[in-house]
Amino acid sequence: MKQKEIELLELLEENARINIESIAKMIDVSVEETKKMIEKLENDNAILGYSTIINWSKVLESEEVTAMIDVKVTPARGVGFDKVAERIYRFPEVKAVYLMSGAYDLSVSVEGKTMMEISRFVSEKLSTLDTVISTTTHFVLKKYKHDGVIFDDGEDDKRIMVTP
Repeated sequence: MKQKEIELLELLEENARINIESIAKMIDVSVEETKKMIEKLENDNAILGYSTIINWSKVLESEEVTAMIDVKVTPARGVGFDKVAERIYRFPEVKAVYLMSGAYDLSVSVEGKTMMEISRFVSEKLSTLDTVISTTTHFVLKKYKHDGVIFDDGEDDKRIMVTP
């Protein structure tokens, strides 16, 4: 991959809303060439999409529940963990799947409206797969940072300091 393409990707990763003219100036190529690079990177699946990170706790009274599920599986002969992971990431509740080192094989990120919805997903869909040996579910209680974005509202701590 060319150095200019890497620079372009770094800029888009930092701010996907940056306009093409600004990108072109920053990487010192023409606007037309920048457009072609972006199109090529999209066609090559180097750019998979453009996303916005939203702090839903500022918008909705109740936000979705997120859980990280550690999954121990039996890998499929000849394809390893890939087919098992694919079967899991096809569920609409699943937001991410990672192959991990350590005690568990896969880390699965799941979102649902309630904890009960996630527990039903685990008990009725995930744990019933023949390759799944065990699961451990961890519910996210609060987001501090996600995809490099800090979820701090900047307010000072209003608690009273207690000293002996």
